[in-house]
Amino acid sequence: MIRFLSLPLRLVVLCCGALLLLLPGCIDPYMPDGLSGPPNYLVVDGFLNSQGVTTIKLSRTYGIDTRTAPPVEARASVAIEQEAGPRIPLQEAPAGTYTSSSTVLNTARKYRLHIVTQDGKQYASEYVPVKNTPPIDSVTWTASSSGLDIQVNTHDETNNTQYYRWDYDETWEIVPLLTPLLEYVNNTFRPLTTPYPRICWGNQNSTAIDLTKTTNLSQDIVSKYSLRSYPATSERLRHTYSILVRQYAQTQEEYRYWEMLKKNTENIGTLFDPLPSQITGNVRCLTDESELAMGYVGAYSVQQKRIFIRRAQLPNYWRVSTGYDICIPPDTVEYKDVRGTFNYKLNIPLYEIPGKGYLATGLDCVDCRLRGTSVKPSFWP
Repeated sequence: MIRFLSLPLRLVVLCCGALLLLLPGCIDPYMPDGLSGPPNYLVVDGFLNSQGVTTIKLSRTYGIDTRTAPPVEARASVAIEQEAGPRIPLQEAPAGTYTSSSTVLNTARKYRLHIVTQDGKQYASEYVPVKNTPPIDSVTWTASSSGLDIQVNTHDETNNTQYYRWDYDETWEIVPLLTPLLEYVNNTFRPLTTPYPRICWGNQNSTAIDLTKTTNLSQDIVSKYSLRSYPATSERLRHTYSILVRQYAQTQEEYRYWEMLKKNTENIGTLFDPLPSQITGNVRCLTDESELAMGYVGAYSVQQKRIFIRRAQLPNYWRVSTGYDICIPPDTVEYKDVRGTFNYKLNIPLYEIPGKGYLATGLDCVDCRLRGTSVKPSFWP
């Protein structure tokens, strides 16, 4: 059994026999023999950006029991090839990531990705047409008693798109509830010399596969496709939240690839869900037909739109979490216990309570860098 974690591919090969483990009786842990030596297949993650910079990540499949990062495929020769036309080389930096210069692909021609690995094997995707992605009309949201729903709206007046895919980046503010005034250094309290950040920013990239098609509609219009939902208690909505949505036009073949991948990775878990199946994509090994490669390389432009949602825009009655609900409540450390408590670096003094001791809490309650970054994003207002 093998797994592939080059997101957003999230290629997973599942063992149907695992259902047997759900049967009642005595169960002993079992790890199939294949896990110790899974096939070493190439994983290709990326697409050909028809109006900008193309970024391709190459890695290898690895065992599902492996706890390290996926092995990257370094020192390969990678290029974009136009059918009966020129090649555009990609440069490697960092290892396993290959990037082109900003390019504009001819929509009247077909293109593919060509790869020569360090061991001399050649891989190539199929030649695919270039699709122009229509602009995102809007990213909207609705708030109800149950929470927040974020939707995307778009259309193509020429009816040439019909197959759509999205991904997104989320960013939100993190504000600690407690501010230390002291620090404990060399068994002595002193005023805090370097204050903890008063605000940090969390960030997460999408991992779900979001698709829709308009082939059954009279017009090529996507209206209020639900992209992300949050309960009314979500800590991400406590202050200011932002989402950057990216939209991609797909060919029918690539749409089917992502649709099957979605079924294999998300819609499993009950007897009525589709059975997993092997998905490879449109990348082939030219020097060895028996050698598999994972991934689908399409060619299209990217459209994107960012929105901000502030707490003041949301219902006042929402009980939004602070994000610090599970923090250790501040407690008083008596003078006699000071050394034993604050020599442990995760215990943080807040301030002195004259005649009693020091009010203390845990590091996670005051240092928001443990939950995000203190570097303000360039796009943040």
